[in-house]
Amino acid sequence: MTVGSEPVGRRERNRLDKLTRIIEAAGQLFEERGVDDVTTKEIADRADIGTGTLFLYAKSKGDLLLLVQNATYADALERGRSDAAAAGSVIDGVMAVIRPVVECNRKQVDNGRTYLREIVFGDPDEPHHLEALTLTFQTEELLAEVMARDPRTSPETARTLARVASAIMFVSMAATVNAGHTVDEVVAEIEGQIGAMLPPAAAASSR
Repeated sequence: MTVGSEPVGRRERNRLDKLTRIIEAAGQLFEERGVDDVTTKEIADRADIGTGTLFLYAKSKGDLLLLVQNATYADALERGRSDAAAAGSVIDGVMAVIRPVVECNRKQVDNGRTYLREIVFGDPDEPHHLEALTLTFQTEELLAEVMARDPRTSPETARTLARVASAIMFVSMAATVNAGHTVDEVVAEIEGQIGAMLPPAAAASSR
């Protein structure tokens, strides 16, 4: 039997089971009431673990929010990757990547904005924060791949455009003035700004 095919041990299964319960419990409570109005004891009770055990997986509510949002962000990025592959133009591909990220970030607007603050101001050496940063880097890489489909755009320029597009997306999601906006309104704002910086042919939608 190869190492890769060895069954997961009981201890690791228990760890993963508790982690799954924590993410589900925190996600449900955060979506119901918002991260600021939920206590770690409530999360531990719903996950059916002790508070001390909870802190083995996350040091704070900020860490718990990162755990929850990272999981949905990763799923959104995979959806964006798939949708972008079928897009007919550069701007359609870019927005195919961005829309699922906006949707997952705005399931609960205050939670999403808090998550963005954690990414910007959190400890980059903390594992959950590092995972969030990794997801943002992967988003930029995917955006750069899509932008490089335009033959006039060099890989270097595509990476620069992707960094700017990512910044536009994050600012639009985090802006207080957009707190009451729908997903479609936020996506339209992002598309308008990104479209203005792309070459005319790349900025033209095929839809």
